[in-house]
Amino acid sequence: MSVGGTYATSIKSPMGEQAGTFTVVDGGDGTFTGSISGALGSMDVNDGKVDGNTLTWSMNMTVPMPMTLNCEATIDGDALTGKVNAGAFGDMPLSGTRQG
Repeated sequence: MSVGGTYATSIKSPMGEQAGTFTVVDGGDGTFTGSISGALGSMDVNDGKVDGNTLTWSMNMTVPMPMTLNCEATIDGDALTGKVNAGAFGDMPLSGTRQG
């Protein structure tokens, strides 16, 4: 099954739970593109890689402060679980469910 799709996500951050929509476009060649959007705006996926059912990528956050987020998630059926590393703030749990 492809990892591509749209996922309703939740990130447990120091600012509270952040709900969002994560769009994954599987390149079919071990890469993916996409974005995540939520209450604080939208961020594009940078350097998206697919290894089996594991995704790794980074995003450049600008609000509430500029920071590079390093992310990893595993897709199991329609469930997504992983983490977002926010530098000095550490790892924040990421979860989601594929929509449609």
